[in-house]
Amino acid sequence: MSKPRAAAIYARISSDPSGQALGVQRQLEDCRKLAAERGWPVADEYVDNDVSAYSGKRRPEYERMLADVRDGMRDAVIVYNMDRLTRRPIELEEFTAVSQRAGLRHVATATTDVDLGSDDGLFMARITAAVAAKESARKSERVRRKMQQNAERGLPGGGANRPYGYEEDKVTVNPAEAAIVREIVGRYIAGESARAIAEDLRERGVPTATGVEWRSTTIRGILLSPRIAGLRAHRGEIVGKAVWDPIISIEQRQQVLNTLEQKQSSGRRAPRRYLLSGLLRCGKCGGKLFAAARVNERRYVCSSGPDHRGCGGIMVNAARAEEWIAAAVLYRLDTPEMEAVLTGKHAQDDRYVDLAAQREKLQDRMRALAEMFSEGQISPFEWKAARDPLEAQLTGVDQQLSRLSASTNLDRLVGNGAALQAGWEQMTLERQAAIVRSVLDYATVLPATSNRFDPGRIQPMWVL
Repeated sequence: MSKPRAAAIYARISSDPSGQALGVQRQLEDCRKLAAERGWPVADEYVDNDVSAYSGKRRPEYERMLADVRDGMRDAVIVYNMDRLTRRPIELEEFTAVSQRAGLRHVATATTDVDLGSDDGLFMARITAAVAAKESARKSERVRRKMQQNAERGLPGGGANRPYGYEEDKVTVNPAEAAIVREIVGRYIAGESARAIAEDLRERGVPTATGVEWRSTTIRGILLSPRIAGLRAHRGEIVGKAVWDPIISIEQRQQVLNTLEQKQSSGRRAPRRYLLSGLLRCGKCGGKLFAAARVNERRYVCSSGPDHRGCGGIMVNAARAEEWIAAAVLYRLDTPEMEAVLTGKHAQDDRYVDLAAQREKLQDRMRALAEMFSEGQISPFEWKAARDPLEAQLTGVDQQLSRLSASTNLDRLVGNGAALQAGWEQMTLERQAAIVRSVLDYATVLPATSNRFDPGRIQPMWVL
C-alpha cells in the first residue's frame, strides 16, 4: 500500500469528571508519536472528550472526521485503540463502508494495524468491536446497579452540578439558598406562577447554583425535586428517604404537587391584568364580579349575560377597589389578629394530611371506575352515575386544600405589612395577587349610593 498523504488522528474518552482532558491528551501524544515513526503527515486532529462511543449519543468530531474521509480529504486514521474509534458494531460497519468507498485502508493503532480492505482485517475489526460492545454493556450494568444501590441507601447521585439549596457535597444544606427554596415553595403554593417568581429573583440579583439567570424552568425544577423534601429519587421514582436534611416538609411537597395539578387542569395561561379577579361578589345577587374594560376605565361588574347569569346591578372602579383592598390587606398583616392566626395556623397541618389522603383515595376510585368502564364491566349509565358524585367530592376536597394552601404563605407575610407596602409598586401583579389571596377570601361589593367611590361598599371576608 502507498504511504498516506493526509492522516487523521482521532481521540476519545467517555468520562472526564475532572474536565482537564488528560485522557485524550495521552492518546494524542501516543498517536502523534506513531505518525512520526511511520512518516505519516497528520492533516488534522479530531477529539471527542467526555463522550461515550457506546451510548449512541452524537460525537461531533467523529462525524466531522467521517465527512472528511467521505470527501477524500483523509486517507488514513490513527487511533490509540480500536475501541476509541467505536464500541458499536453497527457504527463500525458504517465507518468501513465510508472508508471502502473513499479508498481508505490505513487504520493504525498503538497496538496493531487494521486493513479494512481485506477480509482478515475486517474480521478482526468486527471481533474487536463486538468485544468492546460487550465490555461496555457489562460496565454500564455495573454502573446502573451501583447507582440503584446508592439511591436505595439514600446517598446523593452523580452529576457535575450541585443541587440548589445544598453545598458541593450535595448533603449539607446551604442556609441562604434553603431560605430561597422555602420562599419559592410558599409563593407558588399561594398562587404565583413560576415565571413571576423567576422574574422577581432575577430583579433582586439572587444567584442560581450554576450562575445562569433564573427561568421558569429553573423554578419548576426546584419545585418538582423530591430532594428538597429529603426524598431520594432514581429514574423518576422515589425510592426512599435521603441521608440529607429536608428543606421543606413532605406535606409542603404534596401541596406543591396539588397546586401544580390544579393549575394544569385549569389551563390558565393568559397573563393577569386585574388584581382582584375571582375575589369580588355582587352585593345584590351574590354572584361573582367579572373584570371588564370600558373606554379608558377598568371595572369589575356583575354581568347579566348568558355566560355569567348575574343581575347586572353592581359595578365598581377596578383601580379604586384594588387600591383600597391592597391597603386593607397590608394593614391587616401587621395587626394582633394576624399574629393570633399565625400562632394557631400550624394546627391545620394534620387537616391537610387527612384531606390529601382523602383526595388520593377518591382519585384511586375514579381510576378504578374508568378501568371497569373501559373493560365493559359497567354500562355508560352506571359509569356516569358513579362518577358524578365522586367528581363532586373531589372538587370539594380540592377547594379545602386550596384554602389551606393559601394560608401557608402567612409565615413570611405576617408582621411585614409595612415593608411590603414600601415595595408594593415594584412587585409583579401575580406577586401582589398572591399576597392578597393569602389574607382575603373574598369581598362583597354593595350597591352604590352616589357616583363617588365609597370604601364602605366593600365588605372583605378574611381567610383567617
